[in-house]
Amino acid sequence: MAMGASAFRNLLLYNWETSDRIRLVVFLYFIGGALAFPVGLTLARLVSRGRHWQTALAAAFVCLLATTLGFTGGLFALQYRSYYAEWHAPVFTLTWAFELVFTALTALYQFVVLGVRLYFPLGFLALAVASIWFARQQR
Repeated sequence: MAMGASAFRNLLLYNWETSDRIRLVVFLYFIGGALAFPVGLTLARLVSRGRHWQTALAAAFVCLLATTLGFTGGLFALQYRSYYAEWHAPVFTLTWAFELVFTALTALYQFVVLGVRLYFPLGFLALAVASIWFARQQR
């Protein structure tokens, strides 16, 4: 929920497009964070099992960060692909495969350049709080 709130706050501050577009972006960030949280915690538990709390803190931070960016970026790429699919070649042709790969890469590039900033400051703060919570649970 924190990732969606962070995106919503930043989009309102930037006076971004229309309310429909804001809802779509907030939804993508919310779902990306919701999907990433259990996966990130599981990976952090695997990495930090039997180690000090500092390791658990770092593992939670890195794993939650990576999974959140990965899931949200992947959802962004799927939405981007669905928008441009209308102008792409027929499915399962060589041209379609190239268009699919390069559309996804372009979407991920745009997400990294334009989308990651929507996580600051609320998303980053939520990441730090969740990492501290995880490290305290591992003691």
